[in-house]
Amino acid sequence: MKEKSKSGTGFTIIELLVVMAIIVIVSGLVLANWRGGEKQYALQRAANKLAQDIRRVEEFAMSARAFQGQIPKGGYGIYFKISEKDHYILFADLNGNNHYDSGSDGLVEDIKIEKEVQISQLSASPLHITFTPPDPTVTIKPDALLAQITLAIQTDPTKTKTIQ
Repeated sequence: MKEKSKSGTGFTIIELLVVMAIIVIVSGLVLANWRGGEKQYALQRAANKLAQDIRRVEEFAMSARAFQGQIPKGGYGIYFKISEKDHYILFADLNGNNHYDSGSDGLVEDIKIEKEVQISQLSASPLHITFTPPDPTVTIKPDALLAQITLAIQTDPTKTKTIQ
């Protein structure tokens, strides 16, 4: 009878199970952090978009941009309300009172904030920031000293970005 020779090469079942367990654990850690990182990026994108939109309405006022054929008396502005956490409004201040009136001012754009992000805090609510041409003169209502907008991740309000 022939005897089977045993070779020292190859992997045992124990070694394969250990390697598979390590792969599963590392994959779990990576996937768990992936979602948190995705929310952080959404928060950063929303903060950058808000800062760009503030600059955009300032640019509209500096260039004396016409809205529906007329240059707004009060320039252009941006409007926030704490009860409306998922969006903010860019407006043309047609009546020149330095705050947003939905009936008499022009709606330039209603900006929807990123899906996972919301406005968590305002220095005042409602908050109106207007830029009046040609300089532009900045008016913050109701408190003329400070405009502060805090954005937060909906599921983790400790993760915030503040725009001043």
